[in-house]
Amino acid sequence: MRRLFWFAFAGGAGFVVDAGILQLLLSFTPLGPFVARIVSIATAMSFTWFINRTFTFGRSKRHPAAEGARYGFIGGLSALVNYGLYSLCLLCVPSIWPVIAVGISSLGAMVFSYLGYSRFVFSR
Repeated sequence: MRRLFWFAFAGGAGFVVDAGILQLLLSFTPLGPFVARIVSIATAMSFTWFINRTFTFGRSKRHPAAEGARYGFIGGLSALVNYGLYSLCLLCVPSIWPVIAVGISSLGAMVFSYLGYSRFVFSR
């Protein structure tokens, strides 16, 4: 239960970082919603790595470089799932607010990332 709590906390905090960065970029830069989302996902992924490594799963027994590479791999795949669902929302429902699409896509990618992180990155 502890892991699920911290994973949900990391995901919620990651959502706030992701949506906040996205909104800032959309408001204060010429970036469109597709390019801005790439930046916001990368920022949120770095933030959630720290929480997941520190509180959710703990450090693995792997060398930090190997752990980081595995985290990046799963995080990248999860980001592709997230970005794909986000793009699908924007393309299928053009009137949707991008931040709402972030919420929908983040929930979809959450299950994938939990399984990947718990079984591939931080497994003991």
